[in-house]
Amino acid sequence: MEKQAFVAPEEERTFQYQDSLPPLPVPPLEKSLDKFLEAVKPFATEAEFRATSAIVQRFGAGVGKVLHQKLLQRAKSKRNWLEDWWLDTAYLEVRIPSQLNVNFGGPTPYLEHCWPLLDGTQLERTSISTWHTLQFWDLLRRLEEEKLAVHKVGNRPLDMNQFTMLFCTCKVPGVTKDTLCSYFMPESKGPCPSHLVVMCRGRTFTFDTVYDGSILTPPELLRQFTYIRETCDREPVGEGVSALTTEERTRWAKAREYLISIDPKNEAILETIQSSLFVVSLEDAKPYATPENYTPLSLEALTGDPTIRWGDKSYNCISYADGSFGSNCDHAPYDAMVPVSLCHYVDQQLKASGGRWEGSKVVRSIPLPQELVFTVDDRVRSDIALAKQQYSEAVRDLQLVSYAFTSFGKAELKKKRLHPDTFVQLALQLAYYRLHGAPGSCYETATTRQFYHGRTETMRSCTLEAQHWCRSMLDPTMDTKRKRMEAAFSKHNQLMADAQNGRGFDRHLLGLSLIAKEEGLPVPELYTDPLYFKSGGGGNFVLSTSLVGYTSSQGAVVPMVKHGYGFFYRIKDNRIAASCTAWKSCAETDAEILFRNFRASLQEMMQLAILSQL
Repeated sequence: MEKQAFVAPEEERTFQYQDSLPPLPVPPLEKSLDKFLEAVKPFATEAEFRATSAIVQRFGAGVGKVLHQKLLQRAKSKRNWLEDWWLDTAYLEVRIPSQLNVNFGGPTPYLEHCWPLLDGTQLERTSISTWHTLQFWDLLRRLEEEKLAVHKVGNRPLDMNQFTMLFCTCKVPGVTKDTLCSYFMPESKGPCPSHLVVMCRGRTFTFDTVYDGSILTPPELLRQFTYIRETCDREPVGEGVSALTTEERTRWAKAREYLISIDPKNEAILETIQSSLFVVSLEDAKPYATPENYTPLSLEALTGDPTIRWGDKSYNCISYADGSFGSNCDHAPYDAMVPVSLCHYVDQQLKASGGRWEGSKVVRSIPLPQELVFTVDDRVRSDIALAKQQYSEAVRDLQLVSYAFTSFGKAELKKKRLHPDTFVQLALQLAYYRLHGAPGSCYETATTRQFYHGRTETMRSCTLEAQHWCRSMLDPTMDTKRKRMEAAFSKHNQLMADAQNGRGFDRHLLGLSLIAKEEGLPVPELYTDPLYFKSGGGGNFVLSTSLVGYTSSQGAVVPMVKHGYGFFYRIKDNRIAASCTAWKSCAETDAEILFRNFRASLQEMMQLAILSQL
């Protein structure tokens, strides 16, 4: 995405290829089952593998065959047979608190060029950053109609649907299942909300970003943010109602229903927040960070003050008192490449302008921001206090490190003809193997955006080839390290290509299990087999990983399981930056030690590549 053009060429529009994108395919059952068996091998004894092979054979010849036919029927009537199911099972039906467990957070990239940490710059920088963010909305929505450039692989367009949920989008809690509400509309289709919500010291404000037909300039935005900041500095802190968004989903849904019941004005405020472009959080924190160590900033973005961010909002831009920035995003409406694209756009605009505003300093007679004051009672205050306490306890249990490895990056790896993403994934496998003495079941995100409304497929990085190579790297007597590394690279690249091209198996197996559920059938034994879980099935991957991209934007997520790690990374020409998380309450895991092993693995692999002339 580094050389990505942001403005579409004259003849193109952002969503023009949507109707011509191919439907998401259903892979052949036999191939998916073969791939599943191959994926469980690194975690199986011979006896376990024989037992699982028998289960797979019975499934393929019996109930699996029936379920597959029903899935094929579903795919005939839906251009993306997975879309609704994925949204429901991965996000909307999940009951655990989503602000920490599902959302992703991270710094925006402004640390690495014209905006070093500097007290006293918060409001001015927030105004300029917000203005650039609004220009991105303009590209998507207003400027000559849909002029954000279409993402492509070669000449092949990718699905752009997720971009419709970057702005004016919010998850709304339900007692058994949440709802995703998007108010965004391209200009060609109708009106779109243009107001912003700003949160500061437990209080909530709103103002329109468009006045007299044009977007507010940075000096005008500065006037609005200054009014809010000064109001909050001289008056008591607010009730912090937004902390309720950190709650377990059913409890939050019931608290929200009660909030609406005590005053209809509360429902109008909720609607204003839900439909807003995005949330700007004005923070008091100063999370010290450098371009080598993003740990404090990443931790703040992922786990910071719950009273000044709306955990269900698709995008919270967090502005810190030292002039740095972070973000916190709900994962339901989109995957990380959407906010990464936005942050990269803003980053590039800031670089081009030196982070300054050279336009008009005139401030028009725009209306002052309006404060949104919820009506609360003792029960609501008690709900807020409980939510804050639980959130605080969960946050204290999270260990996060976020560092940059600066010895080499993409440029050096390309010279050696090594795929940068595969290189990082194998280094992580080696790091985990060295630390834990066993293979680590690993989920890597593979994009399926070449298909209509495609999102992701699971790419399982812990292959038999990777395991054999890891063993050879820890055995000084073995001289087949180079050959084994080549085999592991080749296997990874093949599996990633399969996953991206609709030939993965995890989403297929999920679809078959959901058909069984919808038909009221008993859970097939394949999904209760110990090896299914041990290899990561059912959301049990010990390593939850994703390449955030090749830009300056970094992200962070919590582990998928209590004894696991979250590992988000980005690859630049001269560096590899990663955020690694673990739960402190698990004695087996340590994010700091894993990262140290990861760094050592990167060096060892490069040494091996140089010595063997790979």
